[in-house]
This record gives sequence, structure tokens and C-alpha cells, in this order.
Amino acid sequence: MKLALILNVVNPKVGGVLIRGEKGTAKSTAVRALARLLPAQPTVSDCPYNCDPANPCPACRERLAAGESLPVEQRRVRVVELPVGATEDRLLGTLDLEAALSEGEARFSPGILAAANRQILYVDEVNLLDDHLVDVLLDAAAMGVNTVERESVSLSHPAAFTLVGTMNPEEGELRPQLTDRFGLCVQVKGLADPALRQEVIVRQLAWEADPAAFAAAWATEGEAIGLSIAQARELLPSVQAGPGVLERVVAVSLGLGTDGHRGDLTLLKGALTLAAWEERGEATLDDVNRAALLALPHRLRRRPLAEMEFDIADKIKRI
Repeated sequence: MKLALILNVVNPKVGGVLIRGEKGTAKSTAVRALARLLPAQPTVSDCPYNCDPANPCPACRERLAAGESLPVEQRRVRVVELPVGATEDRLLGTLDLEAALSEGEARFSPGILAAANRQILYVDEVNLLDDHLVDVLLDAAAMGVNTVERESVSLSHPAAFTLVGTMNPEEGELRPQLTDRFGLCVQVKGLADPALRQEVIVRQLAWEADPAAFAAAWATEGEAIGLSIAQARELLPSVQAGPGVLERVVAVSLGLGTDGHRGDLTLLKGALTLAAWEERGEATLDDVNRAALLALPHRLRRRPLAEMEFDIADKIKRI
């Protein structure tokens, strides 16, 4: 789970991660903690889309063209949550059609996708979200742009975010067509080792007793992870696929019986990102095998999602 989250913040083009697991397995805790590890990023402080001053949104470009300077600040990445009961207008934002027709100017009230630009967009209990909203959400995640249309008026804004969905399969499944749109998928369960379960209790009680002291005790390790994420982002564009990597990607996808080509592309992106995370300039066949455990299990053909086997390592080795 932690590796899948890190790969997505290093390379959002991996396509997000769906975390499946029983209740009480720290799915939400892991997602919310992820933001604290990420380095601060320069942001136009009064932009509703949290845009990058080096790559401003259309509205900020208009301000620059008018001779206005953009106020910039270093801002921590946030976790923006999408409630299960959210409406389409709350997600996408709304256009004031009357103002557009009478004044010739589109007035836009930004929604959750605007707030999520360059942030982590978290959907808890994503399996309970309306299918139409999931479709809209995944389309925006794939395109990096949100377009709101009403009658003949249209407005677009950047919506490039790291998408994380969590769900308890006992409460119902996502349609396979929607599950396939998540880049990575992991299954988590409670710990069976008694010593590890005790450690969970000890750490939770320590945090409850003094959250500041608990955070300070882990600050050095957290900062090291944040630095590694920043370095991996810088290295990623130069990472190359090593000998036989493309052939291995195709062989694994065909051998596991996945449908379509989305899995192949995600598998390759995952392997390249894994190499960057481990400070290597070339992805290897082993990177493909490891990335397949995250990118392909939820795409296996002719099997009910509820019966997915996430431990497919042995089968991959035989391919």
C-alpha cells in the first residue's frame, strides 16, 4: 500500500491507486499521512486552482498579460476529500448561466476538482459513490483538466491530482469497468503477527498521548522519505526501459489474461517509476515483475472482482 501511494506521488501519470481492505486497516490513515511527507511546492497564493507560477492556469496567464504580478508562496500539499454524498455540481463546480448571457462573462464557482489541482484527491468508500461521479472523476484524473459545460457556455481549468480511493469490499464492489481505470490496486488486511499487532497499539497510544512528540520522533525519517520523493521526481524523466522490458511487459499482460492495453501502459509506467524511486536510471525485468503486482491484479480476465487473488507472484514468475 505504501509503495503504491509513493509511486503515484512520484508519477501521477501512473493513474491513481485503489486500496481495498477490511475495516480498521489504516487505509485512511496512510492516505492522510502521505501529504505530510511531500515537499512544499510554489503556488500562486490567491489562485482557486493552486496553480504553479512556472506553469500558470489560463486565468493567471490573463493576469500576467495585463501586467499584474502573481503572489507566490510555498504551500504544503493537502488531502482534499470527496464526500460520498457529493453532487455533480459540488465536484465539478458551477457556471452562472444568467450572468454569462446578460453580461457576456462566465462566472464560475469552483468545485472540489479545482481545490484538488496539484493536491491529493481522496475518495473514501469510493465503491459507494455514484457511478456517474466516479466516471467524471476518473475522466478528469486521466485528462488533468476539468471542463464544465452548461447550455452554450463552457469553462475549463487544470485538475491534475493524485487520485486515491479506498473501499471495504464487504460493502459492495466497484464495476470492473471503473476498477480498471485506477492505475494501481492493492489489497490490505490486518496483521497476523502478534508482535506487530502489539506495536500498532503502542504507537497509537503514544500518538494519542502526545501527537507533537510522536510526530517529532519520526520527523527525521519522514523528511528523508520526502527528499527521496523529490529526487525520484527529478530523475523520472530520464529513466529508460532496459533491454527486454517492453517484451516483458507484453508477456506478463498476455500471460495473466488482462483485457485491453491500459494495463500494459500502466505496468510500464509503474516499472519506470519504481526505478526512479530506487535511484536507478534504467528499469529492469524485475521492476516489471514487481510493478505487475500493483498494476494488473484488478484487471485479470473472466474472474469476479470479489474473488481476485492479489498474490500472483508465483504465476508471474512462471510466465
